Amino acid sequence: MNDGRPAAPATVPATRRIARIEASAYRIPTDAPEADGTIAWNATTMVLARISACGQTGLGWTYAHAAAAAVIADPLRDCLLNRDVDDIPGAWHAMNRSLRNIGRPGVGLMAISALDVAMWDLKARLHGVAVVRLLGRARQAVPVYGSGGFTSYTLERLQQQLSGWVGQGMKRVKMKVGTHPEQDPARVHAARQAIGSTPELMVDGNGAYERKQALALAERYAHEGVGWFEEPVSSDDLEGLALLRDRAPAGMAIAAGEYGWDALYFRRMLQAGAVDVLQIDGTRCGGFTGFLHAAALAHGFGIPVSAHCAPHLHAHVCSTVGHLEHVEYFHDHARIESMFFDGLPELRDGALVVDAHAMGLGLTFKQRDAERYRVSPEETLR
Repeated sequence: MNDGRPAAPATVPATRRIARIEASAYRIPTDAPEADGTIAWNATTMVLARISACGQTGLGWTYAHAAAAAVIADPLRDCLLNRDVDDIPGAWHAMNRSLRNIGRPGVGLMAISALDVAMWDLKARLHGVAVVRLLGRARQAVPVYGSGGFTSYTLERLQQQLSGWVGQGMKRVKMKVGTHPEQDPARVHAARQAIGSTPELMVDGNGAYERKQALALAERYAHEGVGWFEEPVSSDDLEGLALLRDRAPAGMAIAAGEYGWDALYFRRMLQAGAVDVLQIDGTRCGGFTGFLHAAALAHGFGIPVSAHCAPHLHAHVCSTVGHLEHVEYFHDHARIESMFFDGLPELRDGALVVDAHAMGLGLTFKQRDAERYRVSPEETLR
């Protein structure tokens, strides 16, 4: 019986077929309690995908529930086994179709994202080049901004973290707001005192504010030189975002898009005139393939893009994007990626630099170091 899973082309030579697909999940505690305007957490889960063919293995990952590993095991594995390693567009569309009846947005697309990145890594390795060479390089370095400043932090920890990034050469830093709106102006003022007058200060509401509340706070934040207001209202409130974009103080960019799953989501946001900068998360919207789809849409609307989280993963695809503002150097993800991988892009003067001479992503997964954080199959399916 046909279950909707496309069969691999019979003409693909055996030496070019995907032979093995593996997925594993790792839950890493945060180094301190963390919260933003709408949620709190004490651990982050990374789901790693590995795809092997012709004696090489490609790596990809996402930050998602461990259930994403189960989706990779079934049904996505069947979409990819025996496929041509060079046919990434065909594999990407097959994976998206296979999730039609079980739910594609959310965990499903996060699983696709990890596999898509692994396919690009594998393809580049088999061709003996870096991913950035395979995609085409538009920039030598990718600017980053330090991101953390959680609402659970004390003022002292907030100031230390943000000023530390400035000391590393970052020209922009971002903090969370929205848990206690009445305290936010004082926290923003403390952040500005810590980093000095020159670096750009960015705030992220994670959709915690109401429209009029966000407008009033935008005026107060402008006095502290805030140049970026992310999700001042819910990202589902496109009219509210457009209102904030029209009425926010001069020089303050309104940004959103990190929860975008597909081209339709991004197109609706762009058509609504909701953002000055479109945020894209390649670990959510379908990997490098989905990221480039969204970036192309934004380019058509004359809107620059910014990559959300997973800084070392995004450094590769963002090196190919001309209309890029920056990549989010998110505290949790930067820490985890440094723990789990050798060969990461180098941080120099506030920018990530990809090694264009390495093969694939140039990464080696430190299995021994990661093993203590592995989520067992039984825990994955709870």
